[in-house]
Amino acid sequence: MKNFIFISPNFPENYKNFCKELKNNGFRVLGIGDCPYANLSPVLVNSLTEYYKVSDLKNYEEVYRAVAYFIYKYGKPDFLESNNEYWLELDARLRTEFNISSGFSLKEIKKVKYKSEMKKYYKKAGIKTADFCFVRSLSGCKKFIAKHGYPVIVKPDNGVGANATYRISDYGELLSFLESKPCGYIMEEEIKALVNSYDAIVDGEGQPVFETGLVETASLMDVVNNGEDSAYFYPPEIADDLRELGRKTLKVFGVKNRYVHFEFFRLLCDQRIGKKDELVALEVNMRPAGGCSPDMADYANSTDVYKIWADVLSYGSTSLVAGEKYYCGYAGRRKGRGYLHSEQSISDKYGKNIICIEKQPEAFSAMMGDLTFLAKFATEEETREFFADVFM
Repeated sequence: MKNFIFISPNFPENYKNFCKELKNNGFRVLGIGDCPYANLSPVLVNSLTEYYKVSDLKNYEEVYRAVAYFIYKYGKPDFLESNNEYWLELDARLRTEFNISSGFSLKEIKKVKYKSEMKKYYKKAGIKTADFCFVRSLSGCKKFIAKHGYPVIVKPDNGVGANATYRISDYGELLSFLESKPCGYIMEEEIKALVNSYDAIVDGEGQPVFETGLVETASLMDVVNNGEDSAYFYPPEIADDLRELGRKTLKVFGVKNRYVHFEFFRLLCDQRIGKKDELVALEVNMRPAGGCSPDMADYANSTDVYKIWADVLSYGSTSLVAGEKYYCGYAGRRKGRGYLHSEQSISDKYGKNIICIEKQPEAFSAMMGDLTFLAKFATEEETREFFADVFM
């Protein structure tokens, strides 16, 4: 029997489905987390052979002992993963120390966690990225801005999503930012674009078994920083140019046996870096897209990405195929904001299309909104009409 150690299997909540499908395929699933056992969902409890609760997943020694215990009791793990951006470095450290070769090691993790390192690999693949500099001094920032002009974007070199990412529009804002003594930041030229992602489940040979991707309708940076409404959708098919660059990225980063979410900018207009509609690389994420995005990929393709992922790790491939195709749209409202249409009126109008209406966990609300609507449609036009009604 194969062993899979799953770090933080309870969060996000939908990750219980990864564990369920691993168990269905004959894996012994061993969970390590800081959630009390009594608070785990019944599906997760039934999927785990054993659960080791630690007081804090940030306490490396405690997590190390948990892995050592599982190895002593069940033998060496075939896989150790969290599928969670926050714990990727923890995963890599544990793999390295316990000689688990099924994922990125600690010496490899820098290229998939630091945006400045990612750019080196994109360059090898011939994929464009925004020009950048490290934020180290006022003079260095002024030199970069003299080249590109305002506004510029500053973001953590090692960061998650659009967290702590800001637009600097003038010298005063630059001084204010530098006065905060930012550590580990890079500065990039601003690109007028929206994100198109390449999401894929990749086999042990580095070949994509399943490909999809989301289309952003509002800048995630503005959603997070300005509290704007959040909206995006998964189309029935990804664009050919996105598929091409996604596969190049898989190859140059040496991705194997993973579910990934690669973000690209699709340019909204002609600019220094390229022509309108051209793709520019933003960042790699060596884990699934956040929140309910894996479920949206399911709804858009009438499939089960959790099973496909587990099949790939179990058998190297899957017999599960996509079914009828849809546009699956996500709309996240902000609490305290007056909207013309009530939750009930939206539900009444789009009842046959709506999949669910639910509140987002606080950990996701900045990026995803507070009250969220998930729906599927036959066309992009219907999807955008739905967004317009939700946010009116």
